[in-house]
Amino acid sequence: MTRKNYLYSGMTLIETLVWIAVFISAMTALMSSVLYFYRTSNYTIQQASATASAQRGIDLMIRTIREASYASNGAYPIVSIANNDFVFYADIDADLGIERVHYYVSGNTLQKGVVEPSGDPPVYSGAEATSTISQDVRNIAQSSSLFAYYDKDGTLISNFTKIGDVRYVSANLLVDVDPNKSPIPLSLKSSAALRNLIGK
Repeated sequence: MTRKNYLYSGMTLIETLVWIAVFISAMTALMSSVLYFYRTSNYTIQQASATASAQRGIDLMIRTIREASYASNGAYPIVSIANNDFVFYADIDADLGIERVHYYVSGNTLQKGVVEPSGDPPVYSGAEATSTISQDVRNIAQSSSLFAYYDKDGTLISNFTKIGDVRYVSANLLVDVDPNKSPIPLSLKSSAALRNLIGK
């Protein structure tokens, strides 16, 4: 009788456990990297989107401010001014009437309110139609004014009752998707001379 030696090919239990441990470690490292990349990229994409939206909003706002004009009923172009609130008249839709426009910060949003004139003589008694211009605005949280107003000599107006002196308006919009993360809020700045009041 002959005895045959069989060679077993395969892995032992210890080799299998080591292989599983290495595989799990590699997959954990890979998943951690993917999740980190997603979190980092997600914040970057959100911040870029918020910045682009805010830039479009501030550009629109400044173009509208530049066109401030006397109301359809003859009222002075500027109604009121404040750090985060500006009310004035401008033709925003190229129709026959001049609208009452209101830009203001409410919480974390930049809002625009519009009142169309109605009647003859025109009056601005209707409710404001509001829309959101930009989100993730941090002006109030950072105690930073959205608007600054200047007279014809370029002097900053700090007395907000002197609406008749305003000739130039600057805006500084702070945007940040997550204020708990670095970097600090992005500052978008722009300005406009009130064309219809220059030289008056």
